[in-house]
Amino acid sequence: MNPPRNPQESKYHQANWKEPLLFEMSVSGKIAHRLPAVEDEVKSLAGSLDAMIPAGMRRKQSPNLPEISELQVVRHFTRLSQMNFSVSSGIYPLGSCTMKYNPLINEQAALNPGLSWLHPYQDVSTCQGALELMWELEQWLAELSGMDAVTLQPPAGAAGEFAGVMIIRAYHKQVMNEGDQRKEMLIPDAAHGTNPASAAMAGFKIVVLPSSNEGLVDLDALKAASGPQTAGLMLTNPNTIGVFEKDIGEIAGIVHDSGGLLYYDGANLNAIMGISRPGDMGFDVVHMNLHKTFSTPHGGGGPGSGPVGVKEKLTELLPVPRIAKAKDGRFDLNYNLPRSIGKVHGFYGNFGVLVRAYTYIYALGREGLRRTSETAVLNANYIAHHVSQIRGFSLPYSPNTPRMHECVISAENLAEETGVTAMHVAKRLLDLGVHSPTMYFPLIVPEALMIEPTESESKEEIDLLIGAFKQISNEAYSNPDIVKSAPHSTALRDLDEYRAAHPKTLTLSWRMHQKRTAK
Repeated sequence: MNPPRNPQESKYHQANWKEPLLFEMSVSGKIAHRLPAVEDEVKSLAGSLDAMIPAGMRRKQSPNLPEISELQVVRHFTRLSQMNFSVSSGIYPLGSCTMKYNPLINEQAALNPGLSWLHPYQDVSTCQGALELMWELEQWLAELSGMDAVTLQPPAGAAGEFAGVMIIRAYHKQVMNEGDQRKEMLIPDAAHGTNPASAAMAGFKIVVLPSSNEGLVDLDALKAASGPQTAGLMLTNPNTIGVFEKDIGEIAGIVHDSGGLLYYDGANLNAIMGISRPGDMGFDVVHMNLHKTFSTPHGGGGPGSGPVGVKEKLTELLPVPRIAKAKDGRFDLNYNLPRSIGKVHGFYGNFGVLVRAYTYIYALGREGLRRTSETAVLNANYIAHHVSQIRGFSLPYSPNTPRMHECVISAENLAEETGVTAMHVAKRLLDLGVHSPTMYFPLIVPEALMIEPTESESKEEIDLLIGAFKQISNEAYSNPDIVKSAPHSTALRDLDEYRAAHPKTLTLSWRMHQKRTAK
């Protein structure tokens, strides 16, 4: 028997529709939309197209699509949305993911027909406005990051990382004429997991740097690891613990003295935007997550955008094409970069995301962007102070040091004293109107809960989060089964995490569903 729900939960109860699949709702003859009649000349064109398509590539029959009315489609997806938690329905404090609110003005700008209807194969003379927008966005991002040039091409943060480390590799190989001598990439043990993955994909050997007892880069370990094989150091500042690397000047000097370059992971840029710049800290390469810091939709794999900025000595290595502005003010695409690492994504980047980020920056301006970071830092410190005072929770690594955009709370004491783990806490939060923080990351913090409120959340919403942690602590010490059996008020209850993550248990298509149900 499930324990009774706390009355507080009734305020945050998700809809629980027994929603069939669209295919299961299908009735022969139903249609959602009727296309206008095809004119004779269009029919003739269609016939010529059929002749152009090889017989082996033509569809033998119409696709198997559900036959349902428009109203059924609308109701189906509305009901599904009511069974989800989103940033539009409650606080979504995923650490390092920067799940801030996306202003609707951004969406309105991106839906402008003059931008949304463009085709990437159009002649540049017909899309000067889009090229100007991207060129200006490059200048703004270069100014914000302290870089000399920016490419908008990478479609995600990890893609930006890969482009950045490929630029580092090309610099040592082509510019410094060192071949593949520099084979090592230095990465802190608290780094985002995509850092070592991106560096490994680029052919580097990963050298892990331990954290100090302050949660910072261990300078002695860095000195010992740096040498003639060091290609670079991948680092974010503030770091994953949420603490600013106060020795960043010395860190940059150690890496540069060994001949390496500094790479800035922009996942945490929301803490310093408009306040300090990676380029001024000594970084040579920066990637920036437009789908995080600059408020465009993300989650579930996309859409994303991870522009890369570089210092002057690396500009010739940026991906092609580069947007060029002529003396007469017209814009073009420059492919004449012999040392370029080539393309890292089709065409010029995720243009819709670029438009949203452009709108966000344009609306806020220099002072607004700075205020954004200041508010995000204030919110994170407010949470760090209050949650770390709650029984069972603590703030590891220099608890008296101010946090930046996020804080990492440990539930280690709670787990040891009550058996309620960080995973249990995360699921119980869903009952109380708060999405889970990032769990069990970074790995150097036991029972970690990484919380990033962003600047979007009001004090009232943050107090709701703090109150939820207090309630969970009280429940854990008085009746832990309430927490361990959570969530109680979501559309779906406690899932089998192994089966949910195992590829053999996933049903990804209607065809897979039919095969499995037939067995």
